[in-house]
Amino acid sequence: MRRRELLAAAAVVFTTPLAGASPAEASTLGQLEDHLLYGTATVPRRGEVSPAGVAAEVKASRQEFRAARYDTLARNLPGRIAQAQALEPAETSATAVADLYNIATRLCIKLGEDGLVAITADRALTSARIGGDALTIAEAHRMVSSAWRRQGHLARATDIAVKAAQDVRADRRTPEVARLAAHGSLLATAAYTAAKMGDRPTAHGLIGEAAEAAGIGRTSPEARTDTGTQQVLLHQLSVHYLLGDAGQAIDLARTINPAALPTAERQGRFFTDVARCFDQWGKPEQCYRALLAAERAAPQEIRRGSVKSLAGGLLRHDRTLPGVRAFAGRAGVVVN
Repeated sequence: MRRRELLAAAAVVFTTPLAGASPAEASTLGQLEDHLLYGTATVPRRGEVSPAGVAAEVKASRQEFRAARYDTLARNLPGRIAQAQALEPAETSATAVADLYNIATRLCIKLGEDGLVAITADRALTSARIGGDALTIAEAHRMVSSAWRRQGHLARATDIAVKAAQDVRADRRTPEVARLAAHGSLLATAAYTAAKMGDRPTAHGLIGEAAEAAGIGRTSPEARTDTGTQQVLLHQLSVHYLLGDAGQAIDLARTINPAALPTAERQGRFFTDVARCFDQWGKPEQCYRALLAAERAAPQEIRRGSVKSLAGGLLRHDRTLPGVRAFAGRAGVVVN
């Protein structure tokens, strides 16, 4: 059923008339921010937590992010971080803490909290280095790269991701398929940043390398981040958009099956990126269709700043786009 719904959503975006969607629930990072700044979460006594229990909490956090349940994740992360910090021995605790801070960084990026992104990414890398797990360190470097990018330091962000990709590929202690998956994810992130700089040759070169690695590497439900060929295609879509090649991006989007994307978060991101491309191309109706499809796939995705901006721009077409004012309100736009 889920697969049929996604395929139908794709058809709506590219071919069929407009439709409405259900409202999204707002997300908040207030509890996470309080914990980062003041340590407000209840800290369990050492010995009251187990490795299996903490591993289950890390897995649950990844599942909540992948399901785009950002409000639930934001509420749960402070307690989970405190629980992981109480785990012994220190190396096991550090890796779990780093995994949770990596997830927290991705959540902060989603919700546009750039100040918190810098804090969570730094804590993730610090803990990952103590834990010594190569894949967690690689993901932490990817988050640090994203933090630098969001602060406008694009060359630095690209260099961090490329260096981390080289490091994880060279780590022979980690199975090859996992190394290559992490390697490809880092290169795709670097390609995105290079495209944001307008560095066309570097962006295309890096995304090509990422695609090659993704064809060999594999991921699993326990992977630190989403990897694989479909993931690289999403980054390639973003690269085309950032380089101003909206038509080329849409041609690529038509080849992507949203039902094959592994999570609701990725499906929502796909339709949001398609909307951005149609907006860049000057096609408001197709942009709106894509935003409605994003809302159906992952309702909380439409609370993102990029969607709010798109929705605000579509209000000038409210006479030809039925329901657009209501959609803009759900996205957080103040509608007069």
